Amino acid sequence: MDLNKIETVYRKIYKPLMLIPLIAILIAVGILAYSYEKTGDIIDRDVSLKGGLTATINTQVSSLDFEDVLNENFKGKDFLVRKLAEFGSDKQIGVIIEAADIKENELKETIEKNLDIKLGKDNYFVEEVGSALGKEFYNQMIKALIFSFVLMIIVVAFFYRKLVPCIAVIQAAFADITITLAVLNLIGYKLSPAGIGALLLLIGYSVDSDMVLATNVLKRQSEKVFDGFVRSFKTGITMTMTTLAAVLVGLFFSISPILNEIFLIMLIGLIVDLIDTALVNAGLMMWYTEKKHGN
Repeated sequence: MDLNKIETVYRKIYKPLMLIPLIAILIAVGILAYSYEKTGDIIDRDVSLKGGLTATINTQVSSLDFEDVLNENFKGKDFLVRKLAEFGSDKQIGVIIEAADIKENELKETIEKNLDIKLGKDNYFVEEVGSALGKEFYNQMIKALIFSFVLMIIVVAFFYRKLVPCIAVIQAAFADITITLAVLNLIGYKLSPAGIGALLLLIGYSVDSDMVLATNVLKRQSEKVFDGFVRSFKTGITMTMTTLAAVLVGLFFSISPILNEIFLIMLIGLIVDLIDTALVNAGLMMWYTEKKHGN
């Protein structure tokens, strides 16, 4: 591999390449803004964050039958039906119904009437979350997310004390969170406390490869900038790809809805971070070093 030829080509195209993730960020912000204008939230929330009831029913009746009945009797209502399976197996042992605006007695009567199931203490369990409690819990978790992001900015600024490297790392974390939320919004995903926890993890993961890149460039001695880029990319891509492999295994083999949500958010975020680091962060650091050192 002739690094000199690759470097020559890269120096010619790196500035236009930076526009791709930046345009994606603008589109993502637009999607989230539209969602907020339309619904009052940047992304839909599940029952635990919005308020409502969660009903667990031990039954062999297919979750698809439950969906058909609920769709027919509660048109326009907000609910979600999930299959409950044995650990390590796909065999159904029950269903979980999450409903934000359906009363418990209405839900129970509808199921018993249309699916010929007698619901009692041995096969029917209901948990209710008040709308005020759900909203407060959601607000507290959003504050924690914002606070962690601010702390990350402070640490990065203290470590580098240079504007462009700080912008490069902070931009990456912002892009990962924003674009990931926009993708979840587009596919109609409902965010739960586990999802917010995954976003907190993503802030930490997103800065790893970016800080490796920035540190290698800033602390170089006689080495050419592009050689430092190549070494940083090898390290960063190895880190990201190993994490992606673990996340993919978890996503395909886990039957836990909580773990699946965490894995899905991490998968989207890591892919976004890989692209953003390669195009925007590398471009910013190349521009910074060209302006400062000319090589």
